[in-house]
Amino acid sequence: MIDDSKPKLLVWVGSTRKDFRDFPDEVKSEMGYGLFQAQLGGRHRRAKTLSGFGGAGVVEIVNDHRGDAFRAVYTVRFASAVYVLHAFQKKSKKGVATPKGDIELIERRLRDAEAIEKGEAV
Repeated sequence: MIDDSKPKLLVWVGSTRKDFRDFPDEVKSEMGYGLFQAQLGGRHRRAKTLSGFGGAGVVEIVNDHRGDAFRAVYTVRFASAVYVLHAFQKKSKKGVATPKGDIELIERRLRDAEAIEKGEAV
């Protein structure tokens, strides 16, 4: 259910905002709308739970654009905000799995988001 009364705050962790801005305009538009839906408590049609993070709290939006795969990963684990953890272009053409280095970065940024949520310096 979408609650359009007051969107949650959108927090960009690490370099995600800069990385997102480098995406093609069409990708930014669709993914930006997906992030807005998350702020309202909904889920974009191209959003899916990212496995390996213990439940539905970490989500990725996948967008294929002109043969390239773009992803934005965010968490809705916190009541106060949606934290964007990673925005990247998937380089590997082998399978759909998220590369190990990207998973490790998402894990670090999820810990950073937890620290921010607790009011701790990052």
